[in-house]
Amino acid sequence: MKIETFELERYQSLWENTVRINLTESGVHPYTLEELLDEASIKKMLSLRLGYGQTNGAVELREAICKLYTGLNIDNVLVTNGSAEANFIGMWSVLEPEDELVIMLPNYMQILGIARSFGVQVKPFYLKEELNWAPDMRELKKLVSEKTKVLAVCNPNNPTGAVLSPETMQDIVNLAREADAYIYADEVYRGAELAGDETPSFIGLTDKVIVAAGLSKAYALPGLRLGWLVGPKEIIDNAWHHHDYTSISTGIVSQFAAALVLHPEKRRSVLSRSRYVLKENLALLQEWVGKHPRLFSLVPPKAGGMTFVRYNMPINSSELSTRLRKEKSVFVIAGDWYGMDHYMRIGIGGEKEKLLAGLNLVDETLKDLSAES
Repeated sequence: MKIETFELERYQSLWENTVRINLTESGVHPYTLEELLDEASIKKMLSLRLGYGQTNGAVELREAICKLYTGLNIDNVLVTNGSAEANFIGMWSVLEPEDELVIMLPNYMQILGIARSFGVQVKPFYLKEELNWAPDMRELKKLVSEKTKVLAVCNPNNPTGAVLSPETMQDIVNLAREADAYIYADEVYRGAELAGDETPSFIGLTDKVIVAAGLSKAYALPGLRLGWLVGPKEIIDNAWHHHDYTSISTGIVSQFAAALVLHPEKRRSVLSRSRYVLKENLALLQEWVGKHPRLFSLVPPKAGGMTFVRYNMPINSSELSTRLRKEKSVFVIAGDWYGMDHYMRIGIGGEKEKLLAGLNLVDETLKDLSAES
């Protein structure tokens, strides 16, 4: 099996820790354990025996995850090492060579690469900027067929921050039902809505739904490496069997902290902090975009830790990202790493001062490019 380079993650891994200003982060500025936990919880955590624990997730944690959805019990939940492992196991345990996957783009791109490496027939459908990053349902209807095994979405979306309307979600459900296909929903940004109203999950809308999520983005806890899959019991059982061949289990310290974070009161507090950071930084980013009306356009995100900014300059997005990194030590995600040139993804979940400093450095490069032209 040959697997294609995961450009988005590869370039971030190479450069995000070498620059002065990193604007590629897609989540919210992370907590320290001291900020997250009270003294009693920290003391209890220090007394944990560092064994393997329950390999599909501690009962207390799976019970907490169940409460985020409707109609689930702990047998519908598998705890994973981040949502990235959830995505990998989800695809590995459901798709076979020659199966057909219809997938929303732009997207995190992990599922796309995994499916291609498995020999799956991949058919993308695109969110449209002119529709405020909504899908063209006529296009999607033409793609879904009786051969479709999985219809994959990312909602709220990475990188646009768009959220599917309830009507569009129901249309997607209807298409999947007609094809007897699974809906696979990456919902890792659920909870990071800037307006505060939580995005509905696909869970509960139809029986054949698998959802991946975790604590890395909306919860500002990427270092816990704590994610999950939820779905029909038979799917989760099969995914657990596959999990035995990957990491076997997640860390017992991470599971302990995650169960505390998902307690309803603590969860509200954590998500409230995230929304405050995102709204404040989005306002700064929009003000900056507004200063360059001929150069930039932006459909403001409804959720998530990033913006997907279109630029009007005769320079390839990878070239622009490289130039910013080498000349100004500021790092942004190139749109063509999503297969969409002339966009750049700028994170809005970090520290305000670094965002402003990074945008000032981008301004310097814009001046240089203008002088060269």
